[in-house]
Amino acid sequence: MKLPLLLASAAALAAPTVPPPPAPIAASAAEDDVAIASTPAPPQMARLPGFAADLAQQPDISMPAAWKIISEDVAWRMLARASASGRQQARWDYARSLIGRGRGSEAIGVLDVMRQDDPDLAMVDAFNLARAAALTMMARPADAFALLTAPGLVNNPEACAWRLRTLAETGFAEAAMGQVACAKAAIDARKGDARQPFIIAAARAAVESNRPDFALRWLALTPDRDPAANLYRGRAYLALGRSDEARLRFARVEKSGTMGQRMDARLSLIEVETASHALTPAAALKKLDALRYVWRGDQVEERALRLSYRLNSEMDNLQGALSTGATLFRFFQPSRQGPDFVPGLQAKLASALDPASKLPLDQAAGLYWDYRDLAPSGAEGDFLVTRLADRLQASGLYARAGDLLEHQLFVRTRDIAQGPLSVKVATLHILAARPDRALAALRRTAANPYTDEMIHARKRVEAVALSQLGKVDEAFAVLQDVPGAGPLRVEILWKNRNWAALASEMAPTLPRAGRISDVDQAVLLRYAVSLAMLGQEDGLAALRARYAASFQGLPTAPVFEMLTGTVGSVDPAAISRAMAAIPSVSPAGEIAELVDAGPIPAGKAATPGPRGA
Repeated sequence: MKLPLLLASAAALAAPTVPPPPAPIAASAAEDDVAIASTPAPPQMARLPGFAADLAQQPDISMPAAWKIISEDVAWRMLARASASGRQQARWDYARSLIGRGRGSEAIGVLDVMRQDDPDLAMVDAFNLARAAALTMMARPADAFALLTAPGLVNNPEACAWRLRTLAETGFAEAAMGQVACAKAAIDARKGDARQPFIIAAARAAVESNRPDFALRWLALTPDRDPAANLYRGRAYLALGRSDEARLRFARVEKSGTMGQRMDARLSLIEVETASHALTPAAALKKLDALRYVWRGDQVEERALRLSYRLNSEMDNLQGALSTGATLFRFFQPSRQGPDFVPGLQAKLASALDPASKLPLDQAAGLYWDYRDLAPSGAEGDFLVTRLADRLQASGLYARAGDLLEHQLFVRTRDIAQGPLSVKVATLHILAARPDRALAALRRTAANPYTDEMIHARKRVEAVALSQLGKVDEAFAVLQDVPGAGPLRVEILWKNRNWAALASEMAPTLPRAGRISDVDQAVLLRYAVSLAMLGQEDGLAALRARYAASFQGLPTAPVFEMLTGTVGSVDPAAISRAMAAIPSVSPAGEIAELVDAGPIPAGKAATPGPRGA
């Protein structure tokens, strides 16, 4: 048992001891295994140059006889006695022997050492074919296939045979069937166990490309008790409608197959019973869930998910269909699920979010958040998100609406399109009492070249968020260059009960006496409250003299009379009643609702100052 390991170690240790070459910058491990990285790597120094040219001149590997097996003793002596000029050839002979014995992991180790000593080997077709064969034996078919695409290997029967295996094992059945004619000579040249994996690959490709008769012809070359062959015999019988024969083959696989083969047989049996209606959809889904609980990540799970998705869809189980469909979408290739798969998934998500759906709003929002990667791109997906956010906002679920649109802002929106959405997101965060999140959203999107109008809109919302964090001076600094910001400053001062600053800000902008609107009434009553709180008797008297006639006959006249009445007639309770009676309209417009969403600062109770102050 130790001799193969010693031989592999000897092959590696026979290389000269020099520092390893630098790894290619930004090349992934997979790229390093299968190809030269697309970004040019620093040139590597060949420690044993020249063998790449020698190997390229040797006869092509076009038949399995090229994997000539040599005894372990001979291999040991070859490696031990090889000079520097013959060391790579000794390694090559040993690597081919290991492939012939089916020992891919040991072969790849020898081939990697050869490539380190002569990087030019990566350009030789025979060397790449050997690496592909070793990788296929190591259950790395995708990496192996990448090495088999060189023009010199297109019509090579041995390369076709390995391509057939890699394509079948990665689920590309139609492409694998395209390799059968080219590979047949290389497959027929093999005997016994060496031929078996290629026959199974051809049978699998035939079954999965809906050619069951072709699969059975290939499988006739395999032993009747072979579990892998019985698995695909069963699947072929199932495709031909011979359910009883299929069931027997699957039962035999359960007795003697590997874990993967047993799971495949178990799934195939579920498919048989579902197709024959021996299982109800609900019972089939239960069995599929149990199977997926113990087996994940390959074509078996993909088939189980595909069947689960179909059954859930037929049962109108929206959440079940979205769950299984999303797993297929995320972890397997959507293109293999049919042309209607992705549009169908997106339609299911849209129906869940439709206002006409019976799904409760909070559940609809949860579904979108769980499956937001399924949303359509472009305007259609934006509409789904915006409509859902509007429904959440209308229901007072500001935090959830803000989180939803914040994802939209940073994941789906770019450049100046972030401007209007950033204002919306910040607004929702403020309404949800999260002014810090509002500021973060605005500042993360500040680098875009917005129009002046959009900059001013963003600054207004930023000022509100700052004021709710107690940073009123910073809020006013932000508003300094914003045109028409006076009403917003007044709103912030009113919210913060800063009576002196409020009176000073409002005095120059009082409306004309005469017919006054609801907004004008609110302005005058607020101004009167600020004067009353400051105890400015003269100012109140002047206000009464100027606007008493304007308030006559209006519902707010008693409030104005009380605020501007005789000295000493106003007490804290009266002012509180007056403030509650002031019309809710504001010169600041809709943004006043944002200011009002914040809490009243502590220590700002309605306590009037002394009269005449």
